[in-house]
Amino acid sequence: MRPSAPFSTLLSSLHAGQSAVISGLDAQSELYLRLTAMGLRIGKQVQLLRSAAFSGPLHVRVGTTDIMLRKSEAARVQVVPVDSVAGA
Repeated sequence: MRPSAPFSTLLSSLHAGQSAVISGLDAQSELYLRLTAMGLRIGKQVQLLRSAAFSGPLHVRVGTTDIMLRKSEAARVQVVPVDSVAGA
């Protein structure tokens, strides 16, 4: 795990259409390997496309790949919103 950036938040707290850069993964080895296998790696840009009602899954785009994540998994991914990166 890498220390969080100054303006970091969680992937699960982004709004639909918002983009961010992954700054850390706070997950045990099995989940960490699963997330990285799906392309969620530190330094990669992600975009939250939509989130299902009632704490349902999140539809996320990493590069050209669309994935669905449980909200609990997305809460393990620390991100820095793109507008914060540009202002830093």
